[in-house]
Order: sequence, then C-alpha cells, then structure tokens
Amino acid sequence: MDWHDFMAETEANIGKLNREIPETVKGFGIMGKAAKVDGALSEKTKEFIALGIAIATRCDSCIGFHVRSLVRLGATREEVCEALAMATCMGGGPSYAFSAKALQAYDLYVEDKT
Repeated sequence: MDWHDFMAETEANIGKLNREIPETVKGFGIMGKAAKVDGALSEKTKEFIALGIAIATRCDSCIGFHVRSLVRLGATREEVCEALAMATCMGGGPSYAFSAKALQAYDLYVEDKT
C-alpha cells in the first residue's frame, strides 16, 4: 500500500464530505479535540488506544491517521510494536495482518520526519 497516496485520497474524500455535512463535522471535531486532551491518560496513550481500535475494526484510514499522530507525539518503534502485539493478541489473524500494515505506515511516517 502506498500510504501517501491512500491518505491523500482519503483526506480529499473526507474534505468533500465535510462540505456536505458541516455541522456533523463540527461536532465530530469538538468531540475529538476533547477526547485527546491530556488528563489521567496522555494524548499519546489515547492514540495507542485509537490505533488498537482502528486495527480491530480493520480501518486503513484510521490506522493512517492514528499512526501519523503517534509519530507526531514521538512514539517509538518499540512502543508501537508492543501496542501491535496487544492488538494482535486481542484480535487474532485479521488484527495481525492490519498490525503489519500499521507498522509499515509507522516506518514510512518516521522516515518522512527525518
């Protein structure tokens, strides 16, 4: 999978939908911002939770968004791999395959940063 092309297409499609349902998008944005605020759990921890859910639900675009956030937040490859191990443990074979995709995305986005 070419993550750059895939995410660019995803973001373009989301942009089109945003213009059609602006109030829903506004509400979703407010909810997302509130959910990510550091509290008892850090934003990074919350992004690991979101990545696990993205893997469990087999959502490629969600994997891309949450992996990019984890790279931005300084997640190490070791941390990501441990999270992917847990996702695989909980989700079995399908999560194993989607965890491999997530690691591919992580490696690409880390490379982009350097």
